Amino acid sequence: MKNSFKILRIQGNDIERFKELIELLNEVFKEPNKVASERQLKKLLNKPDFYVIAAIQEDKVIGGLTAYELERYYTDKSELYIYDIAVKTELHNKGIGKKLVDYIKDYSTKNGIEEIFVEAHSEDEQAVKFYESAFGKSEKVDHFNFEINYPQQRM
Repeated sequence: MKNSFKILRIQGNDIERFKELIELLNEVFKEPNKVASERQLKKLLNKPDFYVIAAIQEDKVIGGLTAYELERYYTDKSELYIYDIAVKTELHNKGIGKKLVDYIKDYSTKNGIEEIFVEAHSEDEQAVKFYESAFGKSEKVDHFNFEINYPQQRM
């Protein structure tokens, strides 16, 4: 396998490549997540404040990240939340994740994004180590989830 790959932003109607990244995320995270409808994926890809960045090698997605730009009210500059980032397991430690982060850092610098943040579970030592090398020192926070339980529809 060649070491060359390119980093690009997936946008518009490139739903198949977005699906390929989602399947990679599910594989790497070992999660049985489903893929949303094509309507939802297209809606996301056409939002200017949603980012899908992919590492492509030989026309295959080998890594990528998704992120949301968040407008702020304390400043005119926004911040970017990296929602997911993953690289094919067999390609870990080859600089692909770092290149994805460098791409989003460069984009942010050029487009008025003042800060980038990402969350990692403390017990995920590999992720924590990667983020420390890519971003620097971590900040301890408490994260709370409130799950919405919708009533089941009757058939």
